[in-house]
Amino acid sequence: MKNYNKLSERVFLLIALSAISVLALITVFIFIKGLPIINKVGIINFVFGMKWAPGQGYYGIFPMIVGSVSVTLGAAIIGVPVALCCSIFLAEFAPATLRNIFRPAIQLLAGIPSVVYGFWGVLFVVPLIRNYLGGPGLSILAGSIILAIMILPTIISITEVSLLALPRQYKDGALALGLTQWQTIRFLLLPAAKSGIVAAIILGIGRAIGETMAVIMVLGNAVALPESVLDPVRTLTTNIGIEMGYASGEHQQALFATGIVLFIIIMILNATAQYITRKK
Repeated sequence: MKNYNKLSERVFLLIALSAISVLALITVFIFIKGLPIINKVGIINFVFGMKWAPGQGYYGIFPMIVGSVSVTLGAAIIGVPVALCCSIFLAEFAPATLRNIFRPAIQLLAGIPSVVYGFWGVLFVVPLIRNYLGGPGLSILAGSIILAIMILPTIISITEVSLLALPRQYKDGALALGLTQWQTIRFLLLPAAKSGIVAAIILGIGRAIGETMAVIMVLGNAVALPESVLDPVRTLTTNIGIEMGYASGEHQQALFATGIVLFIIIMILNATAQYITRKK
């Protein structure tokens, strides 16, 4: 039995290390491929350069960084409040019958391929923006709406689980002290579930900033600084997705370097989440 336990422990350790090893290999590969062009162009010129023209030797990705941040921020502004409200409703207000209908529907949203979201955005969201708000329709707003819908299942599911995992005594004690149901949710349950809620939001934002296919179809893919939410933009992920198929040489290295920047942004998001959850 003792030998069996040691064997099981080593097997599980090997599985855990394999996952970390794969991540480390991917990270090393991206940095090996991308660092040469960053060293040649210069980190400042690469990150803050305004012109992306690989055929002419210009590798500035700042407009795409702004595009990624704008679309992700728009998706968070639209999607996070909706997701939190849905989570609170499902966890605290919805009857059992309604929860049994809503939960599978939300899980179904997570299973829809991103290209379907993009296709729906091209056929419905883009014309709606073009006809009623102006502009080409292919814009930051269109991408933000699509991404907001796509991040809803992640944030709703994790937030609801975080609220339901709280001890029942929290709610009972608050109600016994005279707090209303909304006061209990606002001042007790939400702060108590803060770590889970923040994790849900960060995962949702990570999904948004890493999405490629859906936003390729609705953003317009213009490499320029936007002046409003109705302007077309190109994100870091869409730039890689559009050009990797035919890139070679320094052009390909620049796309891997774009992946490095995206990797660093995601690491900053994760570090921010850790800081927020640990801050009292």
